[in-house]
Amino acid sequence: MTTQVTELIQSKQGQALLAQMYGPQHVEEQGARYVKLDASFREHFGEQEQVQLFSSPGRSEIGGNHTDHNHGKVLAGSITLDTIAVAVPTDDNVITFYSEGYDKQYIIDLANLKPNAEDDGTTGLIRGIAAGLVELGHNIGGFKADISSNVFAASGVSSSASFEMLISAILNHFYNDGKLDVVTLAKIGQYAENHFWNKPSGLLDQMACAYGGLISIDFANPAEPVIEPVEWNFQENGYSLVIVNTGGNHADLTEDYASVPNEMKAVAQALGKEYVREITEEDIYAKLPAIREAAGDRAVLRALHFLSENQRVDGQVHALRDGRFADFLSLITASGNSSWKWLQNVYQSGASRAQEISVALALTENYLSKLGDGACRVHGGGFAGVILAIVPNEKAEEYMNWMRGMLDTPVIVVNVRQHGSICLNAELNKA
Repeated sequence: MTTQVTELIQSKQGQALLAQMYGPQHVEEQGARYVKLDASFREHFGEQEQVQLFSSPGRSEIGGNHTDHNHGKVLAGSITLDTIAVAVPTDDNVITFYSEGYDKQYIIDLANLKPNAEDDGTTGLIRGIAAGLVELGHNIGGFKADISSNVFAASGVSSSASFEMLISAILNHFYNDGKLDVVTLAKIGQYAENHFWNKPSGLLDQMACAYGGLISIDFANPAEPVIEPVEWNFQENGYSLVIVNTGGNHADLTEDYASVPNEMKAVAQALGKEYVREITEEDIYAKLPAIREAAGDRAVLRALHFLSENQRVDGQVHALRDGRFADFLSLITASGNSSWKWLQNVYQSGASRAQEISVALALTENYLSKLGDGACRVHGGGFAGVILAIVPNEKAEEYMNWMRGMLDTPVIVVNVRQHGSICLNAELNKA
């Protein structure tokens, strides 16, 4: 059966857009995802006119581990894993959707935009996004949708931010003429996480998912973050970005995550400031005994990690722009070492038996050491989830197969994609 979605996906323009988003070699399989989701949508909601397609990527944090929440710098990119939707607007002020893999119909009445103790994480985030839009004076409304995601859940590639930016893109497109900018949408996603899901997240994840491409972000002023595209294609320059899902799950590690910004801020506060971005290493050294007493030793180490990591992000950006990839890899390795030893987000506090990330990093370090090339580091929030390995293209498949054999967990190559959270129909209308 030929549907609106099938026609769009199979059109010359649709095929070209999929190639841009996912790579030419993945056009057929990605097109099939949308066609399958459309069939599910029609099964749930019947035939609808003017259905729209949406996509919101996950993200890879290349540099700047745990810096955004203290007004630091990051290097990040949207990736080819994404959350997609088939959706239509409604006039009943109710959001109704199904999510692939979950035997449940989600219904959110937008007449109630207060935090609700009965909401699960998914429902709470949607209510929070709607509330954030209203608070900023923007429009909201109902829609029907089917949603599917291949972004690893609770593992460090921002499945939650990908979902938040998908919902934001739908509401932006249907009810705000697509006019809301990336920073506004990212802040709304952060607001939803902070106030409706009790997650103390910074702004990195939402920004990287919404913007698209490889970007550096300076959060010195979070109200107006400075975003600069970084032109670099890893695969065309001989290297693959490999995500190793170590098997751990960070869904219930809010306390571990909250301790990182809180301890960093405790160091800053011991020096009369609010954020670590406002202090220097020399400030810490000058009053080290008093800071250790006030904030604790781990807090000092975490603050020192922040200050060094901030400098490394600048170094990584300059190295890529200058084509000094060996220097870039050295900085990635240094970032990984700092996260492991100073930031201490590679395993949970007190963990002895379950250290999935540590094992994955140790295996990868040994592999790359024998190879004499590449780099690796903990990816994203840490404590559980994924690691990032940067491996020569010709060794990527060998490395991936070896790690799958060692860990029996998913290992995949991801590419940076230039499109952030988008409505595919709108993108095609631009062409």
